[in-house]
Amino acid sequence: MELLLGYLGMGLMLGLAGIGSSIGTTIAGNAAVGALKKDSSKSSGYMILSALPATQGLYGFLALLLHFGKVTAETGMLWFGVGLGVGIVCLFSAIRQGQVCANGIVAMSQGHDVQTNTMIYAALPEFYAILALVATFLV
Repeated sequence: MELLLGYLGMGLMLGLAGIGSSIGTTIAGNAAVGALKKDSSKSSGYMILSALPATQGLYGFLALLLHFGKVTAETGMLWFGVGLGVGIVCLFSAIRQGQVCANGIVAMSQGHDVQTNTMIYAALPEFYAILALVATFLV
């Protein structure tokens, strides 16, 4: 049973991070599609901001790759907790980052020069996903 829980935790680590990235990128992508109607000359900036939330899915995948072989019957509960924690942090981080990026995309389409500032603000929720990934190395 503990071994099963450990692998479930690994699945949650990857799955929740991937779900968060897909939600975050579509939030920003929807804003980008609307912004393209208003000012298509900034499409590369919209695309960059839309892609930022995809990184949390990569963190979940990286954590899975680095720690998958460490799951044993003795450490199953530990890896369930770690996987669930990393997955939840990446899920919410990606969603909130997508919302920040969407607001930046809308502002850019309205003529404001906010791409750099938006990237800085978007890096703040990502910091917590990075901390969750780094925390897996301490286990």
